[in-house]
Amino acid sequence: MKVDMTNWVNFTVADLFEIINGKGITAEEIENNPGNFEAVQSGEGNNGVMGCISKSYCRNKGYSYCEEACLTVARSGTSGYVSFHENGCVVGDSAKILLLREQKAKSTKVYLFLQTLLSANRFKYTYGRKVTEDLYSKTIIKLPITADGKPDWCWMESYIDLLHSKPLTTSNAVKPRPFDTHVWKWFKLGGDDGLFDIRKGKRLTSDDQTDGSTPYIGAIDSNNGVSNYIGQNPIHDGNTISLSYNGSVGEAFYQPVPYWATDDVNALYLHDEYGTLTSAAGLFVCTVLKHDKYRYSYGRKWTLDNMNNTMVKLPATPEGKPDWQWMENYIKSLPYGDRL
Repeated sequence: MKVDMTNWVNFTVADLFEIINGKGITAEEIENNPGNFEAVQSGEGNNGVMGCISKSYCRNKGYSYCEEACLTVARSGTSGYVSFHENGCVVGDSAKILLLREQKAKSTKVYLFLQTLLSANRFKYTYGRKVTEDLYSKTIIKLPITADGKPDWCWMESYIDLLHSKPLTTSNAVKPRPFDTHVWKWFKLGGDDGLFDIRKGKRLTSDDQTDGSTPYIGAIDSNNGVSNYIGQNPIHDGNTISLSYNGSVGEAFYQPVPYWATDDVNALYLHDEYGTLTSAAGLFVCTVLKHDKYRYSYGRKWTLDNMNNTMVKLPATPEGKPDWQWMENYIKSLPYGDRL
């Protein structure tokens, strides 16, 4: 579902949430005082929950806890990771509780909506940068508003309802059709005689980034490479492929809309003589490229020169050109490929 954010308004975390700092709690305490109250620290595994402890023990020890639905954010370690806890929780010193200030906003659906938006900001707290209360309280998230300029909690709930309106289905077979790679042809990836014109990204620090709707592609291995949305104009066209040569080396993603790529990411533009790239064919090529990522692990960068000279094996037409139609048909034949 496409969302128009044109009229959304910026709010700070402090505008929306009470921030409750965690206090030291050990794994030994959790083990020796079992209960049904979630104990949360930093970490993405198991929603940040390191175990369940007695609520009365937490109360007696003066630990930081919440007995109603809330979010938590990791302060260090997996800094910026946000999780939702429907029945409340107690937090250790590596996490903080985020409790909505407005009583009527406190619903599971609103918390899930806000969790997603806050999670998009976690890239700002990488490389040892901790989530301090002062820093995090100033974090900005953009929200839909009512006529009087307040957050539109009802719209957020309705949006979450739409996401769960019906299960995703596919009419395609579970097992894709087999194919023979021996009849495929080798193609040079870049350069004047290659498939793509490979163009570099451009460095843009987090401090220089402004809020906006331009996808910012980082050298990461998730979220289609999008680490943020920024206010700067795109530097690369859509209908291209982003390919990391540093960081998460070899991660390739099809980019449907114009974007900004960091300097650890190159953009692949299909040369005109090879036709037009489609989203399905682009996904096919990305999968093939990812198979080469093992060659550049352990700190070995996929330099522009090496990338230009990389050979990729693809289905080909009788004329010796990449068979984009075959690739598109194959992707669309996969389970859920009919949803593209």
